[in-house]
Amino acid sequence: MSSYREERRADAAAQAEQSRKSAEARAEQAREDRRLELEAKREEKRLAAEEKRRDDEAKGERARKDAEAKRRQELADKKIRDQEKARAKAARAAKVGKVARWLNQNPVTVFVAFVMASSVIPAVISQVGALGDTGVNVLLAALLAAMLEGGAWAITFMGKAAEDAGRPAAKYRIATWCTAFVAAGVNYWHWAEKLPDAQWVAVVFAASSLFAIYLWDMKTHGSHGKTKEERRREAARRKHLADRRKHHKDIASEADRLLSALPFESVTDEEAFATAWQIQKGAQPGLSAEVFAQVTDARVQLGAAFELGEHVRPELVRAGMLASLYNPLPKRLVEGIPTLGSSSPVPALQRSSEGAAALAGIGMYGSEGASEKAREKASEKASGSADGNGSRGRSDEELEALLPKALKVAAELVAEGGQISAAALSKRVGIRRDDARRLRDRVIAERKLKLVDGQADTAMGA
Repeated sequence: MSSYREERRADAAAQAEQSRKSAEARAEQAREDRRLELEAKREEKRLAAEEKRRDDEAKGERARKDAEAKRRQELADKKIRDQEKARAKAARAAKVGKVARWLNQNPVTVFVAFVMASSVIPAVISQVGALGDTGVNVLLAALLAAMLEGGAWAITFMGKAAEDAGRPAAKYRIATWCTAFVAAGVNYWHWAEKLPDAQWVAVVFAASSLFAIYLWDMKTHGSHGKTKEERRREAARRKHLADRRKHHKDIASEADRLLSALPFESVTDEEAFATAWQIQKGAQPGLSAEVFAQVTDARVQLGAAFELGEHVRPELVRAGMLASLYNPLPKRLVEGIPTLGSSSPVPALQRSSEGAAALAGIGMYGSEGASEKAREKASEKASGSADGNGSRGRSDEELEALLPKALKVAAELVAEGGQISAAALSKRVGIRRDDARRLRDRVIAERKLKLVDGQADTAMGA
């Protein structure tokens, strides 16, 4: 029995201990739950505060950006306003400058307009008074006065428009002056009756209706005529055309036929004449087969004259050279003359730019000729000093044997535009300088004979 009780007590104690532990566990769990709840609330508050802080920062950033955008917009608007003001100011300055430039460039127009206004206004007022004195209503008088003066100016401007368009304007000028004289008659009649003792006043008012028209007519027609130089050139042009038709009738007729055959204004008169000259003469205007033949013959004769006259005094040859007699056409026209080739009687004509003496192949007179003679003299002295009394060189028979080769060399020299000199012959034939001088004289004499014989044959054939 006692053990049962002990067991019951032990069970009760165990239950009590278990209850206590269970209560402690529940209390601990409650404390933990409370702690967790408090921590959750604190976290929630922290998160809410963080969210509020972020919202506040976002709002502040938006406010800052809005303020910055507003400031930039205000600056942009201000810049646009400043640019508009600057453009408006520049436009006003440009207008003022344009007006100022126009006034500086057209002072005549300014003063003419002022004088015309000073003339027209008194004339209109005078006509209104003249009509008003007859009992006409003032409004009607003003309209009639405007009809006279305004009509004259309307016709004047119509004539100016017709003249600018290239239409005849004579009828407008006649109508203008007729209207102006009618207005002047009204003014004269009015003041002649009103002030019979002061006729000059009537003349002044009558002139006020005419002077403005006269001034405008002088401005529009008096300053647009041809100048003296233009008239001179026009007269020279007419004379040139008349001389052309007089001296070249056939070509002028051919040019007229070309102009009538081609479409209107497709070619000018000068182009038609140049084409007709090409058709008739086969060359550019001013040149023809006869001119080419004459120039060629003159060049050949000039070359022959220089070649035949090798022993003429150097100063005469130099004078002929400077005269440029072989150039009959000035400036660009000489380009139309063909250059003669090696088949020409005087082959040296191929290089006309070197002068007449070079064309004939007779050597140069001047500094080069002097140096050549000096070299020849030096060669003579050198050969004389080397040979004692001086060697006579090759014999006449030997030089005669070398003559065909020397003639061939001379022809090559002339064809190349060079000179038939002792130095050139000595170098190409391979002989001494003094022998070359003797051989040169034989070559020149032989070429003279051939040229004279050719001219004689030509004369006999003609």
